[in-house]
Amino acid sequence: MGLDSAAEVGLASNTLGLIFACLIGGPIANYLIKKHRLHSKGDTQLDIGICHDQTVKLDHFGYLYAWLMLNLSLILGYFIDVGLSKMGLELPMFVACLVAGIFIGNFKLLVLKKKVSENAQLGQTLISDICLGMFLTMALMGLQLWQLQSTMLFIGTVMLFQVVASILFTLFVVFRFMGKDYESAVISSGFGGITLGSTATAIVNMTAVTQQYGAAHKAFIIVPLVCGFFIDIANALIINTFLQVL
Repeated sequence: MGLDSAAEVGLASNTLGLIFACLIGGPIANYLIKKHRLHSKGDTQLDIGICHDQTVKLDHFGYLYAWLMLNLSLILGYFIDVGLSKMGLELPMFVACLVAGIFIGNFKLLVLKKKVSENAQLGQTLISDICLGMFLTMALMGLQLWQLQSTMLFIGTVMLFQVVASILFTLFVVFRFMGKDYESAVISSGFGGITLGSTATAIVNMTAVTQQYGAAHKAFIIVPLVCGFFIDIANALIINTFLQVL
């Protein structure tokens, strides 16, 4: 649309959003958990990571199994992305891979005919932790703020209002509508991550909370599905609509 430095401003806003998203998610959940005296159901098997006071052992089978599931998700996700593109729906590649991962995760038992071992789950946990950490590190290392000195005041002001709005909306709307229980507090930490950052920061926030306070399985179903799939579809439709109107 002919906007000067639009890509740079967008990238800087996005990266600053990632930083603030990581900063507010944990404190929001911690505040809600302590204020309402919320507790997990006592499940020690986390969806990602392990509890801080837990020690586990991972063998080569669990690691190789995780890589197999990851590659199958990428392959199936690629073909789903090709199909969506032919339908005229342009979405980020990771959305299709997320759908593929959800499909494989729910239907693999029909193929394997047996329950996946705990060690295999630990392999997926290890790869998840490594990938999330690398994503955030690489995103922050690539930020070149000195190139945006003329717009930093504007970006900082807008970001400040967004942080305040995100915190208030999460505390008074998301937490209440999700049920005001422990799962709701974990969902709120993830929502604080997605409003300012991405699905990855939402998962990072929820992982940190559950490692401290206990598992929240519903949160790890709702947040990735909504943030990584439905929101991206809505964004694609809304952005294209605005571009056509302008």
